Amino acid sequence: MTDVRVLGEPVERGDEILTGSALEFVAGLHRTFAARRDELLARRAERRAIAARTGKLDFLPETREIREADWRVADAPADLRDRRVEITGPTERKMTINAMNSGAKVWLADFEDANTPHWHNVVAGQVNLYDAVRRKIEYTSPEGKHYALNPDVQPPTIVVRPRGWHLDERHILVDGQPVVGALVDFGLHFFHNARELLDRGSGPYYYLPKMESHLEARLWNDVFVHAQKALGIQPGTIRATVLIETIPAAFEMEEILYELREHASGLNAGRWDYLFSVIKYFRDAGSTFVLPDRNSVTMTAPFMRAYTELLVRTCHRRGAFAIGGMAAFIPSKDPEVNEQAFAKVRDDKAREAGDGFDGSWVAHPGMVELCREEFDKVLGEKPNQVDRLREDVKVTADDLLDVAATPGRATEAGLRGAVDVGVRYIASWLGGNGAAGIHNLMEDAATAEISRSQVWQWVRNEVRLDTGQRVTPELVRTVLTETVDALRGEVPEKNLELARNLFEETAVNDHFVDFLTLPAYQHIS
Repeated sequence: MTDVRVLGEPVERGDEILTGSALEFVAGLHRTFAARRDELLARRAERRAIAARTGKLDFLPETREIREADWRVADAPADLRDRRVEITGPTERKMTINAMNSGAKVWLADFEDANTPHWHNVVAGQVNLYDAVRRKIEYTSPEGKHYALNPDVQPPTIVVRPRGWHLDERHILVDGQPVVGALVDFGLHFFHNARELLDRGSGPYYYLPKMESHLEARLWNDVFVHAQKALGIQPGTIRATVLIETIPAAFEMEEILYELREHASGLNAGRWDYLFSVIKYFRDAGSTFVLPDRNSVTMTAPFMRAYTELLVRTCHRRGAFAIGGMAAFIPSKDPEVNEQAFAKVRDDKAREAGDGFDGSWVAHPGMVELCREEFDKVLGEKPNQVDRLREDVKVTADDLLDVAATPGRATEAGLRGAVDVGVRYIASWLGGNGAAGIHNLMEDAATAEISRSQVWQWVRNEVRLDTGQRVTPELVRTVLTETVDALRGEVPEKNLELARNLFEETAVNDHFVDFLTLPAYQHIS
């Protein structure tokens, strides 16, 4: 093994994952692809600067031939043809078992937004996936409650979401440099499980997050080709579903599928990160792009409607699956709360199924049946509705950018809610929990990103609230102090103070931080 060092503390059974051969495999990926990753991240900043200056994005003229040509992605393997209910969650051991027993068709095993990249979580998550693939995972809680796989429930197909391109893994050094986090998550999982999954009639499947261009998809495709060749896996075995959760990627859906066509399975409408991306991308492009309170930006807002309609049309035209957004509600002990929330979730899933989506996400096992019922009404015995081409959909660049038509306004309650949820989530993330139950919703990093970026945008645009107050740094700091004081005793003091500082740094300071997890990562082990 040549110049590969593990700096993280020992993790139980970590030696089964961090073997010399596995680390060499990851190192090979990093040495081959890290420089291209760096170039593409630099390209993101250059492209955003142009969009901020012009207030515009458009479909790429240089790839028009791809959009107009006749091509399709590879046929889906058998266990990825019915995706009507997908449950998402981190690879924590108990939640892994609950997801495997949920009755969902797919489990999105998340190393990204629902996971804090503590070294323990990174390694233990791979151990848990290793056991889940082999159907030998069990867990006994400190209180003595035992969790095991239910033999009467068909386990879901596992689809792993590695970290986005922007994050590094500082606990593994290759040639003295931190390894690209996405290559750690993908590489360790693929190395240990690809062959086993194939032997079991499945395969190595992945969700790819936060891409901003087809060139980033091309990089992933090259990673897949390299990995399959290195381990002697049949070319085209990997299948990838791409989250369209950035505004520039919405203009390159066709091209993203084309670059991955040998390995592509579908696209997902990652709507919370999409909102964050819209705010981030046009944060300093003027009032035209200022959004109202997060809770008033529904999927029926014109620019969100254009995004999802285009996604379904694009996927089905190319033989790929269109997967809908997250139902984040956590069932409550309050029947009235449940009744109201279930009605909203049911309407949301019914709209998605009616629009042509082939499946959708839930965050809690208690929502699986509701989602399935709505898709069953449309799909019946069919595994999907890829044959529904939605040729009636016509979406322009102006439609995707029509943020100004979003109903609603900025309110004091919205500001206070953004600060409250943002601080709560950051504190949870710092404590090692990236999937946090907050106000009966399962929140992940996109929650805090929307909260702090929207506050940043409101401050820079001097937005006036429903109370008549202008959103200023001083007002935000006042609300932040009041919020933190109210949370004392509920949130550990160390995490609370650090969460406050991180929220202020990323929501008020003049310099906009691309991802709050970047500064936050410096404070975890």
